[in-house]
Amino acid sequence: MGGTAAAVTAEGPARGFRVIALVVASAMFMQQLDGTVLTVALPTMARDLGVPATNLSLALTSYLLSLALFIPASGALADRFGGRNLFCAAIGVFLVGSILCAQAGSLPMLVAARFLQGIGGAMMVPVGRLILLRSVARKDMVQALSWLVMPALVGPILGPPLGGMIVTWLDWRWIFYLNIPFGIVGIAGALALIPDIRGGQTGRFDTVGFLLSGVALGCLLFGFELASRPGTGRVAIVLAIIGLVAGTAYVRHARHSVSPILDLRLMRIPTFRLSVIAGSLTRITQGAQPFLLPLMLQLGFGLSPARTGTITMASAIGALAMKAIAPRVLKRFGFRRSLIVSGLVSSLGYATCAFFRPDWPAGAIAAVLALSGFFTSFQFTGYNAIAYAEVDDVRMSAATSFYATFQQLMLSLGICTAAMVLEVGTVVGGTGQPSLAVFSCAFVILAVISGSAILWNRRFDDDAGAAMSGHRGTTEPAPSA
Repeated sequence: MGGTAAAVTAEGPARGFRVIALVVASAMFMQQLDGTVLTVALPTMARDLGVPATNLSLALTSYLLSLALFIPASGALADRFGGRNLFCAAIGVFLVGSILCAQAGSLPMLVAARFLQGIGGAMMVPVGRLILLRSVARKDMVQALSWLVMPALVGPILGPPLGGMIVTWLDWRWIFYLNIPFGIVGIAGALALIPDIRGGQTGRFDTVGFLLSGVALGCLLFGFELASRPGTGRVAIVLAIIGLVAGTAYVRHARHSVSPILDLRLMRIPTFRLSVIAGSLTRITQGAQPFLLPLMLQLGFGLSPARTGTITMASAIGALAMKAIAPRVLKRFGFRRSLIVSGLVSSLGYATCAFFRPDWPAGAIAAVLALSGFFTSFQFTGYNAIAYAEVDDVRMSAATSFYATFQQLMLSLGICTAAMVLEVGTVVGGTGQPSLAVFSCAFVILAVISGSAILWNRRFDDDAGAAMSGHRGTTEPAPSA
């Protein structure tokens, strides 16, 4: 049998899901704090390292690339070595990478250290989520996921102002040293409070699939990244071709593999497929926004890092406010209608960012960001829950790895898309840095991408995920035999 919530593990029954959620959330808090603090510090880091600010997208992309490469293996490794063991080891790798980031003296060194940091992140959050999913009944899953992300959202709230203060009054290297105490607490909490939950699938590791998927994802992401830079078009095309060939080879391999590293058969599950597609479109925008907004406020508006941080934290405050009411909204309106409405409002919020100008009151900008964060946060809560509505316990680890891989792939693609628009706009405008018009164009493009997810949200059944949300849709359940 697969590892389920009711299963007895090597250390007895699983603890309450709230306790496990909070321990896993500590790792997510550290990861989110690291990412949001870093985005505010990008212009200062660029000046210190002697590179253009837009080139720092490579440091963000290398981290997300590492996630995309190694997340596919997270489920299989958790089944083999135990979720708790892998979770603790992942935090340790993340801490080592953080220390090396703090010691980096050049952009290549920073990129390499961020890649190592990403290996830890690739195992840390997906394995933590897998442990939680195996420790909770389906009727409690929405509430459990809300508990999981609520503490983690404190990171994005604290990150922007904290990053601004560090850059303004200290040194940007302290951004990475901050991870050390949080990582130590996370390891201690995991060892004391998380049971050693293992899954039922412990077959041979799909080494060929891991290599093929790694080449495909790596070449495609770096191809997208280089496509945004002048003079690297040919290399980008070559990488894209290699990535497509490797991806095609992987698809053929997965069709004949008993336990593929990324199980494409999961896409036959309607709720899982729609959540992956619609969630991917939304995450492209979500990946780009934290990269674009601080650059626009600092390069376009001339604001200080500290001032930028206090404004951009509004998105996280809005996101945190939504998590408390998400289960009740889903119970009242169901997944389908809730995702359609939230997708529309959040996309309009992203489009409004295109009209931000230096003479806008800071309160008005913060209000737009809070509203966008509010509804975007709801979308992710919905997608993250309904994706597993029809996944059985035996395939849960494979589904978690597959879903998390596409999450990070789309976040990476979002940063690459934003960087490409900024680079092209800068070249066309003949200026040394992106103009406000270029930033506006980028936000409009991202809003269109995010809004297209609504077309897929409409394909959910009215009663999709009813066992999770408690919503009574228009479709009556079939009588039992």
